[in-house]
Amino acid sequence: MSAVLTEVFTSSALDRARQQAEAAGLPYAGSVPPHEAWALVQSGDAVLVDVRSAEERKFVGIVPRSLHVAWATGTALTRNPRFVRELEAKVRKDEVVLLLCRSGKRSALAGEAATKAGFTSVFNVLEGFEGELNDHQQRGTEDGWRFRGLPWVQE
Repeated sequence: MSAVLTEVFTSSALDRARQQAEAAGLPYAGSVPPHEAWALVQSGDAVLVDVRSAEERKFVGIVPRSLHVAWATGTALTRNPRFVRELEAKVRKDEVVLLLCRSGKRSALAGEAATKAGFTSVFNVLEGFEGELNDHQQRGTEDGWRFRGLPWVQE
């Protein structure tokens, strides 16, 4: 994609997400679908931060070129009280930050906390890495980063 087309895509994708977030009253900049998130990362227009626990990343997989700042830790998913400080150590507050978790719920909470801490362009990646549970209580069969065929590796 040319630099001009990339810039237009980036602007329109993020502007659309911001408008939808404002209309919905979201407490962070907005939400983007997985394919748009990956395009933003590939173009260098956003940083992807995986907020899942270290255990989830190790056993389920990770997205290449993603940073890691756990929103919650351990198998009990205890809230990480240092989340904002750890995020500040890895990304600037004015960068476009895309947050990814298992299903898109914890990353939304992390986005709210980051926005309250002064981050100006925090977006949630819709569907998360594994997606929602299906009728058989299984993930990854209907939506999510992996289901969409986006890049990931096993640690």
